[in-house]
Amino acid sequence: MIEIKDVEHVAKLARLELEEDEKPKFARELSDVLKHVEMMNEVDTKGVEPMNHSIDFSNVMREDIECYEQTRDELMANAPDVESDFFKVPKIN
Repeated sequence: MIEIKDVEHVAKLARLELEEDEKPKFARELSDVLKHVEMMNEVDTKGVEPMNHSIDFSNVMREDIECYEQTRDELMANAPDVESDFFKVPKIN
């Protein structure tokens, strides 16, 4: 069983602010998650090949083919403000 101090520690690491009445609820929920993980650890997986996806598929992405390369002058023509060969942007404080 996850204790309140464990929930507080996890919340601190995650930079979350929890109300006092939320802590017991999250302790129960985290305990339930750990129970499920323990159940999965009991499953015999000998002979089961590791997989990175639940269905078998090949790369569905298109090939990365260069089709057109803009020149520096074309790119700079799109900029709202230019100074020498650089985009000029507002200063950020």
